[in-house]
Formats: sequence, C-alpha cells, structure tokens
Amino acid sequence: MTLVPHARSTTTSSVLAASVAGHRGASGHRPEHTLEAYRHALALGADAIEVDVVSTADGVLVARHESDLSATTDVARRAALAHLRSERVVAGRRVQGWFVEDLTLEQVRLLRARERWPLQRPASGAYDGLLAVPTLDEVLGLVAESSRSHGREVGVLVELKDVAPSAARGLDPTEALLDDLRRHDLDRPDSPVSVMGFEPTALASLAGRTRVPLVQLVDDLRARPADLAAAGDPRTFADLVSPRGLAAVADYATGLGPRHSLLARDLGDRVVPTGLVDRAHRHGLEVRTWTLRAEDRFLPRPFRGHDRSGHGDLRGYATLLLDLGVDGLITDHPATCVAARDERPADVPA
Repeated sequence: MTLVPHARSTTTSSVLAASVAGHRGASGHRPEHTLEAYRHALALGADAIEVDVVSTADGVLVARHESDLSATTDVARRAALAHLRSERVVAGRRVQGWFVEDLTLEQVRLLRARERWPLQRPASGAYDGLLAVPTLDEVLGLVAESSRSHGREVGVLVELKDVAPSAARGLDPTEALLDDLRRHDLDRPDSPVSVMGFEPTALASLAGRTRVPLVQLVDDLRARPADLAAAGDPRTFADLVSPRGLAAVADYATGLGPRHSLLARDLGDRVVPTGLVDRAHRHGLEVRTWTLRAEDRFLPRPFRGHDRSGHGDLRGYATLLLDLGVDGLITDHPATCVAARDERPADVPA
C-alpha cells in the first residue's frame, strides 16, 4: 500500500482530542438507531453518538436514518399498518414503503428494529424484533443517564433529515428539535449536542434560533442539497466547499462534515489527500468525517482484504484520517477508531 506524503496541518486542532462518534449507535454490532445500539457505542468507548431524526405525522422526532421504515423495521409484518403503504419519489426514484411522516408516534411504537445488512452483520441481526424505535427525547434521556453512569459528558450529533420535504407536508422538524433540546436544558453554548444537516438553508435558519454548534454535512460534490434543489438553486456540494462556499458555511456553522472519500481520494494503489481538511480549518471549521465502516466494501482499496471476516484495515484508515487533522470520526465500529486515536504517539502534531 502506498500513501502519498502530505504536509501536516498547521492549525491548532489537536489530533489527540479528535472525537469518535458511534454512527447510529454501534451500528456495526447492533441494529441501528436503537437505545441498545447507543448504549453499546458508549460501552465501546465512543465519546458521542450520532442520531438521525425524522418527524412522525404528529410532529415527534424519532431516530431513523431515512423516512422509509421498510429496511430497518418490521413494519411490513404489521397488518394494522398495511393500509399506510404508499409510493413516492425519493432522491429521484420511485419508492414503495411505509414512511415515518405517515405514521403517528403511537403507530411507530408498534414497530421493532431490524438489521439493515443481516448477511454482512449476522450478530446484529440476532437482535431483530427485540428493540423499539426511540424518540429523540428518549435518546437525550439515555445520554444524560449514560453521562452520569460513565462519569463523563457524552456528546450527541443530531442529524436533521428531510427538512425541506417535511416542510412541504406542514411539519417543522427544526422546531421539534429545539423543543427537545430545551426540555433537556441542552440549548446552550456549552452543550454537548451538535446539530448536523445536508440542507444549508435549514442550518442557516437554526443559527439564529439555537446556541448549539452546527455542522454542514457534505456528500457527493456533483449533487445538490435537497433544499437548494427544491428552491431552484443550482449550487452543488462542490460549491459549498469552494473558498467562497466555505466562507459562507463559516457564517452559520462551526463545523464541516464531509464524506471520508472527500478527504482522501482512493486511486486504487494509493490514497491521496485532497487538502479539504486544511482548507476547512483555515476558515475556522472543525472537520467531522463519516462514515467509517470495517467491512471491505466501505474502505478505500489499499485498506481492504485483511481478514476472512470481510473486514479490512479500518484502524489504519482511521489513523490516516487522523494524520490529516480531522477533528472527529463518525463510525459504525467505535472501538476500532478509539484504538486508532488512543494509540497515536503523544507528540504527533495535528
């Protein structure tokens, strides 16, 4: 494996302080977005948990990665909910399923979680049918309880999903989020909560309404954020990470959350740093990258094929990203990334 040498970051960000967040909990080990997944992430040493939230029909935020419940719950087996199956266009394609915004909280309470990838993660699949879909309010309660039991403050990265589509249906997940934060006394400058999102309009609107840190997520550079696309704005994620775009992001956010492939380009025989970490740091933005997974198919090619389980060298890849100066790793496998972070020499600069 060949890595292209790169200059170390000259910012004041400390690699030793880089945080590790359990993505949807410890979703490499337990069905995603369940209280058990969050507890397990913290037991594995994660500093924080990452929670995606979507709104029910009656305006309650629940923890799911997408509004379609088909892949991660047993909704298809619930005869009482069969009439709620519908079809809609999601990310440009027609999808048939059961959508959170069509169900009340009482109906969501009937569901039990399922592992998204049971063939790749059979140990997690063993929990199918046992775990409920939690509300954000319940997750924040778990975080408070875990902070007391672990003797340390547990962080929370809350990702707002589908803000523009929800608004079109008369739902405002931003207000529901603020209500939940205030209920737990978490809407404050020193809050352990950060709010993330792909939709810059939603984040910018929150900047004047909350005191918690905001993180602009960035995906495929050719794609357009959903809210900009809905408004007819031609800007893409590439525009958000241009010099002018980063300056604009820094007006409402304190952090940037790029997909890991935007920080280290996979050329097959080597991995080439893109320089985005340093550019973001020069605009005063912390960098939290996602989603680090141990399975080969999710890793750059130079880090694949290291054992018979189908897992590659996630620790090595996490170390590379820490070398680039990232401020946070968001991962399905927290223990591996915690080990990569904690085993770095104390005198390694960011």
